[in-house]
Amino acid sequence: MDYLNAFLVGGLICALVQLLMEKTKLMPGRIMVLLVVSGVALSAVGVYEPMLKFAGAGVSVPLLGFGHVLMKGVGEAVREQGILGLFAGGFRAGAIGTAAALIFGYFASLLFRSKMKK
Repeated sequence: MDYLNAFLVGGLICALVQLLMEKTKLMPGRIMVLLVVSGVALSAVGVYEPMLKFAGAGVSVPLLGFGHVLMKGVGEAVREQGILGLFAGGFRAGAIGTAAALIFGYFASLLFRSKMKK
């Protein structure tokens, strides 16, 4: 049942994003930012955790999950460091995922040749 929940919720998120891309003039970068900010907002109002328990990877893998991770990191850093945690928390929380994306992207670029579209 966990796989089905993840598939349905993740698919719904992807379908909504596809609708945004096709029916609006929003550029993909803005839609990605909208997803991250939505993850932060859902975390702030306490809705993200129950969604995460229900759908697991269906919610945590899309960019909503990155917004949630940033929100948790900032919250922990503010509790530990005070107001200065606003600046450090997001960087510390998102560092592992960002570093992994850069490293794996670099290795993929070594293994595969890119070609220009004609």
